[in-house]
Amino acid sequence: MEQIWGDVRREPGGLRRECIPLGYSRRSRGGHVSITRWTVTRTWLLLGCVFGFLSVAGGAFGAHALKTRIPADLLVVWDTGTRYAMLHAVALLATGLIAARVPGPSTTVAGVGFTVGTLVFTGSLWVLALSGQRWLGAITPLGGLSFLAGWVALALAAWRWPTT
Repeated sequence: MEQIWGDVRREPGGLRRECIPLGYSRRSRGGHVSITRWTVTRTWLLLGCVFGFLSVAGGAFGAHALKTRIPADLLVVWDTGTRYAMLHAVALLATGLIAARVPGPSTTVAGVGFTVGTLVFTGSLWVLALSGQRWLGAITPLGGLSFLAGWVALALAAWRWPTT
């Protein structure tokens, strides 16, 4: 049975599952690879929690351990990375909640954009602050572009929100 977008069927135990085509599997017949809506929702919610935890830990580390060890300008860089990590952790939580109601490619792109953006943007700023290697600042805008893509995709998902 070919699974298409919006295909809902009964699973063992009476659970409903919506199949989301992600691409083609390695099977010779080219069937769709599907994941459940809950898996997508849970992924963004868990990543939001992990990034929220890391941003709080990073903020505490910067405020207490780094305050006397790195110059003030690099401490500002550390703080910027921490703020953006927390903001986009909350965005990932929102993405997970929206994905539960409006599954589709736009919520997936939003979640990937926020995740990659946090890793690249915050990661490059944190490494720059710790190492003093200023060339890492050239990588940071790539994370910012990923954030922007995530926000546009989340706006598209919000636009698709059902009115009934």
